[in-house]
Amino acid sequence: MERRTFLRTGLTLGAASIGGGIGLLPELGRAFTPRSAGTLRLSSNENPLGLAPAARRAVIDGIDEANRYPGEARAEMIEALAELHGVARENIALGCGSTEVLQMAVQALATPDARLVLAEPTYEDVPWYCEPFPYRLEPVPLDARFAHDIGRMQERAESTGRRALVYVCNPNNPTGTLTPSAEIDAWIESAPEHVYFLVDEAYFEYCKDPGYWSCVKWIARRPNVIVTRTFSKIFAMAGMRLGYGVAHPETIALLRRYIGRVNANYLALVAGLASLRDPELIPRGCDANARAMRILCDCLDELEVEYLPSHTNFVMHRIRGDLRTYRQRMSEHGVRVGRPFPPMLDHSRVSIGLPEEMEQFADILRTFRRNGWI
Repeated sequence: MERRTFLRTGLTLGAASIGGGIGLLPELGRAFTPRSAGTLRLSSNENPLGLAPAARRAVIDGIDEANRYPGEARAEMIEALAELHGVARENIALGCGSTEVLQMAVQALATPDARLVLAEPTYEDVPWYCEPFPYRLEPVPLDARFAHDIGRMQERAESTGRRALVYVCNPNNPTGTLTPSAEIDAWIESAPEHVYFLVDEAYFEYCKDPGYWSCVKWIARRPNVIVTRTFSKIFAMAGMRLGYGVAHPETIALLRRYIGRVNANYLALVAGLASLRDPELIPRGCDANARAMRILCDCLDELEVEYLPSHTNFVMHRIRGDLRTYRQRMSEHGVRVGRPFPPMLDHSRVSIGLPEEMEQFADILRTFRRNGWI
């Protein structure tokens, strides 16, 4: 049997075999089954819808070229991203997920006495990338809105006159909260050249707030602004590892010194291209996320559990007692929830699954309430 035919047949048989899985979202036309039957995987902010149908077909059709280096596919992806953002090819750097671009930036901009200024809590991989580079970490607690405290971050970044790298995850992970874009713009506008901005827009597509917009508009005029995006979230490609950075050509050239020349794999690239060309993918994902989040938030309101307003595909909510115990109890009930995010150890982050998954999770929360655990 021809390899491509075999793969298509196998995929069809596999889909048929999971008909009794955790649920079906009829309007999306596909079944969902977690790796472990009965386990709700609500811990890593993954998109439960899975690859778009066109992306799945692209992966299958691409198998015959997977033995080749991905030069042409890389060029096509860079061209597509440049067109998407209205920039030149020289403004784009690819990564194995956006986290590799974050790593590139941290390493490329390291200098003696450099400072890394970031919110607390925020995405924790960025400070991890500092080692063994000579950064001085400057964590700044979120403000009363659970937004980035731009005023205090500015003081820390500009006080010495030496290079500072400011990491802004917006909307923020793990809180899901938003820092108004106008506040970030005002700082970028006035910032000296030695202050660099690393703006992580991993959850950009989920945020519908009118006070939020991308920082990509700055890259033509400001070599000190780097914006990262990912295919892991709304495009449901977390396991395929594809992301990118957008910056001034001089800055992109600097970042490229810190990456492998063929760092994005061929099958991820063809899946990403197919996803970008699907006009219904983002609306479909946002709609499913909004419906599932409404189920969760209605339950939290019903139980009078405090939670942060989210502009992402996860929610941070308050718990009672010890977080380790709470996570263990969730595990015993077949649920994976988020890891600890100091100093917010009285909160738990839960990712948004399919609507029927969130119904199950809501029932578990009600059980926890009856037992006095939440």
